[in-house]
Amino acid sequence: MNKLNHVAFIMDGNGRWGKKRNKGRNFGHLNGVKTVKKIVESSIGLKIPIVTFYVFSTENWKRPKTEINFLFNLILNYFKKELNDILSNNIKINIIGKLSKLPPKIRTSLQQVVKLTKNCNKIIVNLAINYGSRDEIVNAASKVKKNISLKSFEKNIYTKNLPDPEILIRTGGHKRLSNFMLWQLAYAEIYFLDKLWPDFTKKDLVNVINNYKKIKRNFGSI
Repeated sequence: MNKLNHVAFIMDGNGRWGKKRNKGRNFGHLNGVKTVKKIVESSIGLKIPIVTFYVFSTENWKRPKTEINFLFNLILNYFKKELNDILSNNIKINIIGKLSKLPPKIRTSLQQVVKLTKNCNKIIVNLAINYGSRDEIVNAASKVKKNISLKSFEKNIYTKNLPDPEILIRTGGHKRLSNFMLWQLAYAEIYFLDKLWPDFTKKDLVNVINNYKKIKRNFGSI
């Protein structure tokens, strides 16, 4: 049976979900956050040590300013409301991405959450915010500068102390990686689902995991 340490999610389809209900894209983002909470709870129950969510990409700055502001306020309000629950459930929050380019208010809030949860150990939840994998790779390579090797390179990526994801799940019907964890996903099993993210459930997660457990993973051998 394949060991499972880390599941990554590209949460596609929030905006389309809201528009399908004639309530706008932001309504979809609001319900997408609820799905994140449910999936974290499910992951704890399924004893998955690490989950990573693609929250905001370096390309998402191209979206309308009103939508970007809504997303950032959604993140701020979520942690204000849920921080005590996060701590009581022993959830460690990590942020991967370029925090320095985020608005000061959200950057300070995220740094505080990371600091307050640093000793939690039931599950690690990575939130990829202002994240772009190509930027991550260039940044890691620039820090090594010379005598680059797999080991020296991997010491400088955002997830340097974590195992790579064994599973990537992308909802929303699109079959692409969208500049997400290109290095870390080299040997991941990838699942593209047509469901929009707010409709994703624990049952869907269990189905993916059950499929993963049956796969023979050769890593280049026979």
